[in-house]
Amino acid sequence: MPSSRYQNRRPAAALAACGRKRAPAVSLAASRSTRRRRTSAGADSSSSSWASLHEDLVELIARRVLASDPVDYIRFRAVCARWRSTTSSPRGRGIVDERFHRRRWMMLPEGHGLYPGHGKLRGFVRFFNLSTGDFVRVHLPLFRDHCVLDSVEGLLLLQRDHDSAIRLLHPFTGDILDFPPLETLLRYISSCLTDDKWHYIRSIGAVSISVSANQAVSLMISTHPPQQVEEEGTEPWLPPPRLIAKLPAAKPDTGLSYHLVECDSEILAITITSIGIPKKVSVYRLTDLMLGRTVPVTSIGGNALFIGKRNLCVRSKAFPTIVGDTIVFVHINELYLAQYHLKSGTLLPASDGSIIGHAIPSPRSIIYHIHTCCYRQEWNKGCIRYQGKSQKWRVKRKWRHGGEIVHTPQSQTNRETVAFPLS
Repeated sequence: MPSSRYQNRRPAAALAACGRKRAPAVSLAASRSTRRRRTSAGADSSSSSWASLHEDLVELIARRVLASDPVDYIRFRAVCARWRSTTSSPRGRGIVDERFHRRRWMMLPEGHGLYPGHGKLRGFVRFFNLSTGDFVRVHLPLFRDHCVLDSVEGLLLLQRDHDSAIRLLHPFTGDILDFPPLETLLRYISSCLTDDKWHYIRSIGAVSISVSANQAVSLMISTHPPQQVEEEGTEPWLPPPRLIAKLPAAKPDTGLSYHLVECDSEILAITITSIGIPKKVSVYRLTDLMLGRTVPVTSIGGNALFIGKRNLCVRSKAFPTIVGDTIVFVHINELYLAQYHLKSGTLLPASDGSIIGHAIPSPRSIIYHIHTCCYRQEWNKGCIRYQGKSQKWRVKRKWRHGGEIVHTPQSQTNRETVAFPLS
C-alpha cells in the first residue's frame, strides 16, 4: 500500500473516533491531491528542462559517461527520448566498438552449483563491477543451450551445447558475434590428440580479442598444447617474441612466481616467493622495468590485486571487507587465503575460513566470490573455490572443463614467459 494512501486514511480514522465530521478529512485529502498535482507539474517542468539541453551538451555528457562505464551510458540514454535520439545506440555496436566494452564488469559466481542457465535462476545472470561494487541482474535465456568459457574485455565467450561453435556475447546489449566451431581446428592437431579431441577443444586457458579500425574482430584462444593456424601461402601473422623487460631473478632458496595485472591503466608485475616462510611479495611497474629500474612500489592507489589463473584489480572502497594496497593470493605453505599489505609488509588472512578440506563457512565473504573469478574452471560452473568438494560437472551430456590448463610443458612455459626472463 503506498505511503500516501496510508497517511490519508489515518486522519479520517482519528476524526471518526472522536465523533467529528468527516468533512475536514475530505478537505485534507483534497488539499493533498492538489499538492500532488502541483508536485507532478513541477516534476514535468523539471524533466522538460533536462530534455531541452542543447544537443552538443548532451553529446559531451554522453561521451564522459561512456568513458566511465558503458552501463551508466545505457542508463543515461534511458532518461528521455530526446537523449536517446541524440546519442549513439550501443545495440549492434557492443562488440565491434571498443567504447562499449564493459571491462570492469564480471559475471558473479553464485555458489551452490547455480551455473548460468540453471533452472533455479530463471534465465537471470548477475554481474558486479570491480570498481564501483554495483550489482545488476540481466535476463539471458541464451544460456539454456550455451556454456561460458571465459570473460574478456567484459564480453562473454560462449560455447554452444550441441556443437563446438564459439560465440561472443555482450550481456548488456545482447549483441552476438559468431566464430567458426573449434571442431574445425581438429585437423590441424597432432594425431595423438584424436582420442581426446573434446577435452582439447573445451580446455580454454585464456582468451584475447582485438578490434581493428574497420571493426574486424580477431579472437585468440590459448589451448593446450598451443596451436597456430594460418592460411596456406600467407605470411605468419603472429609477431616473434621480443624482450621488453627483465624481472629480478629468484634466489636459490626461495623461488618466485611471476604475475601480470592491469591496474588503473598501468601494467604491474608481481613476484611472490613460492618457497620458504614468511612470504615476500613485490610489485613493479612495467614502465619502470622497461627503463631498467627495479624499485618496488608500496602503493597501488588503494586497490587490491587478486592473484590466480586470472589476475584481477579490485577497488577496495567499493567493497568494505577488502583492504586497500594489498595482494590477495593462496598461501601454498599454510593453505589459507592471504593478503599481503605492501606498505607494512604484513601477511594476514584475507577472510575467515580455511581452504583445508574446503571448509569455507557460509554465508561467504565477497572476497571468496572475487577469488573464484580468478579460476575459470569454478567460475563458469556457479561454484565457489574451496567451498565443498570439487566435483566433475556434467551438463546436457557433455563434459565442460571451461578454462584451466592443468599442465604446461616446461618448454612451453619458457616460451610463454619470454618477455620476462630471469636476469
